[in-house]
Amino acid sequence: MPIDPVCHMEVDEATAAAVSEYRGNRYLYCSEGCKRQFDAAPDRYLQRGAPATPATVATMAVATLQRASTTAVAEAPSRTGGAATSSRVVLDIGGMTCASCVGRVEEALTGLPGVERASVNLATEKASVAFHPEVVDLRTMIAAVEDYGYEARESTALAATLGAPSQLGGGAAETKADAGQLRREREAAALHRDVVLGVLLTVPVAVLSMWPMAWMGLMPGWLMDGRALLGWALTTPVWAVLGWRFHRVALLNLRHRTATMDTLVAMGTTAAYLYSLWSMLTNGITTELVYFDAAATITTLILVGKYLEAAAKNRSSGAIRALIRLQPKTARVVRDGAESDLPIAQVAVGDLLVVRPGERIPVDGSVTEGGSTVDESMITGESIPVEKRPGDRVVGATVNHLGLLTIRAERVGADTVLASIVRMVEEAQGSKAPIQRLADQVSGVFVPAVMVLALATFAGWLLTGGGVSTGLLNAVAVLVIACPCALGLATPTAIMVGTGRGAELGILVRGGEVLERVQAVGTIVLDKTGTLTVGHPSVTDVVSFGSASAQEMLQLAAAAERGSEHPVGEAIVQHARSGGVDPGFSVIGFHVIPGQGLAATVAGRDVVVGSRRLMSEQAIELPAVANEALERLEEQGKTAVLVAIDGMVQGAIAVADTVRPETAEAIQGFKRSGPQVAMLTGDNIRTAQAIATLVGIDRVLAEVQPDGKAAEVARLQSEGQVVAMVGDGINDAPALAQADIGIAIGTGTDIAIEASDITLVGSDLRLASTAVALSRATLRTIKQNLFWAFVYNVVGIPLAAFGLLNPMIAAAAMALSSVSVVTNSLRLRRFRLR
Repeated sequence: MPIDPVCHMEVDEATAAAVSEYRGNRYLYCSEGCKRQFDAAPDRYLQRGAPATPATVATMAVATLQRASTTAVAEAPSRTGGAATSSRVVLDIGGMTCASCVGRVEEALTGLPGVERASVNLATEKASVAFHPEVVDLRTMIAAVEDYGYEARESTALAATLGAPSQLGGGAAETKADAGQLRREREAAALHRDVVLGVLLTVPVAVLSMWPMAWMGLMPGWLMDGRALLGWALTTPVWAVLGWRFHRVALLNLRHRTATMDTLVAMGTTAAYLYSLWSMLTNGITTELVYFDAAATITTLILVGKYLEAAAKNRSSGAIRALIRLQPKTARVVRDGAESDLPIAQVAVGDLLVVRPGERIPVDGSVTEGGSTVDESMITGESIPVEKRPGDRVVGATVNHLGLLTIRAERVGADTVLASIVRMVEEAQGSKAPIQRLADQVSGVFVPAVMVLALATFAGWLLTGGGVSTGLLNAVAVLVIACPCALGLATPTAIMVGTGRGAELGILVRGGEVLERVQAVGTIVLDKTGTLTVGHPSVTDVVSFGSASAQEMLQLAAAAERGSEHPVGEAIVQHARSGGVDPGFSVIGFHVIPGQGLAATVAGRDVVVGSRRLMSEQAIELPAVANEALERLEEQGKTAVLVAIDGMVQGAIAVADTVRPETAEAIQGFKRSGPQVAMLTGDNIRTAQAIATLVGIDRVLAEVQPDGKAAEVARLQSEGQVVAMVGDGINDAPALAQADIGIAIGTGTDIAIEASDITLVGSDLRLASTAVALSRATLRTIKQNLFWAFVYNVVGIPLAAFGLLNPMIAAAAMALSSVSVVTNSLRLRRFRLR
């Protein structure tokens, strides 16, 4: 049977809710929501497998976070019905300075035959490229980027190389995954060196040029007379050597008939330098008509801004580095009966590892010997250590507390939960929010427009009698103040910090587009079982009101439920066994009625266990006492099922799923964010309302069958609501996909996580309310950044054009604008659990 490519549910071709064609293949969907998500980003789902071919839900359910899409290494093209999908690679890009650079790199890549699309992120300095390897290769893409004046190299995902051997010769702590970070650190070090040298050379030029009459009598005459020559000598290395990084890219841009921030800086400083040099050569070294100080100061101030910006960006990317540091560098491996410490890269699946008290568990696996408690707060958010015994699973990077454990490695390297978390964070930090399109569109025409405006400024001052020097200074001020650095950093830095902080709190966001959609959410739908409750119901009451005793009724019901996988059935069986009641009768004719109960023949007796509706459909009459008992139990928030034996209702069994202790607090957190909160459950309305009242839920959607959850979400959407859905089960996957925002509890099933936009690494529902609040705070920060970036240019350019802004002040303001945007984004690091 075909598989929905978004939620991976089986879809009957005759009853499919939606159908679409993509690259010659036909895809079926369980809901319109799944089709909408697929149409928006088909390759995101196709890279996860071949969903157009038959498969079962079980084959799709792999480990909890391992299904997160790989972002950084080129993937072999997958095949879907014989059609090759595009491969994907991530490139580290060096030398970008502004939003226009982003456009130039994207232009270089998308101009190549075989490249479907390219998305470049200024803050992470990475380019994500979808391409057809049979048409274009990696070397060609790198050459195209370098031809535009930027550095490019294949990026190795941190997640893909956790535990990979060092390729950089710097010790075990260094891996190929650190290459991008090491490049950024080297660039920051080079900027620091250039800043120091620039300050040493620029300060004397500025001192000699400012208010020269004030120095009369304080400096030797020969120095005052030759200050133009000295200014030239000190400025030339600043302009020619330290400023070469701007000039080089500007020249390459000229060759491609494009312009970026580097073009503006190079034009401004070169105009000031060449005019001063010409003035000195024609008027002599005693002339005061020189502006070497402007050329030197602008170059140095911009370098200072770039250095501060690089330092701030390094701080904003600390979340991934913090996650990487959780990975132990070595493991104690038992091979051939001997223990030895080996680099983590040499651990293989199947190896036995010894973990002492206080050590981090190196990889994902299961306990084979020993017993201990393990701190799993890094994964689950729970502060109480979890007891581990042989057969229990353990997760890499968690901490062994008390005892000695021997574990068998089951997932290593890029397959571990930690690597999957890092991969999701990397993907989110490299994504773009739709709001960034505005900045990209503006930057595409901004720099050429500024160049025209600068020429107009120069011409205007000449025509009004201002003179060449005045016109030149004001034109230079326009060029410098207009550099669109802040505009390019406004969105990606906020996304980087916001998603990084989310990862530290246990919230994994798929990308910037998710952050933007959360802003509009008006209704949050919470699945009850496993989300509001612990997900493990237990029997609270066994009530007999017929001829059969409570024990006989429980025994027959438990025997019938032995073949059921429903939580209520499992609770009945467990309760019978724990009470010494043997449910071992022979069962034939076992038949499950989804969402209602079951019928079976147990030891020759017809047994029906289920809801009022099931009894009615089976033509079994309910005595008045049965209705009274059900109402009493349901008013207490319990789920009660009726038990009929040989066509007569004999009693009821009540189960209760304990509400999580943090549920009420989490719901208050949702309400503070603005949306109304609804509960979605298969329980009857009375039971559901009791739980809703207990925890403060606004709206109850009760008696919803598992296959009707997506339809219920769609009904809310038809009312004009933007809906977020929080769930954890397999039957939640279609609803998660249908919702505008799907939020999966990370301790739930893999398919639910696959269909979600936000994954919570842990069972604490407060993480869901925090995810909503963090998403809104991140988008609010993006809007603040964009507002100030636009206002800065809108206000600054006219001031410069009308001669009210000195070029050196313009350079300082331009440099500080970028730093202010990054600093504003860094405030998100202080975001706390709500």
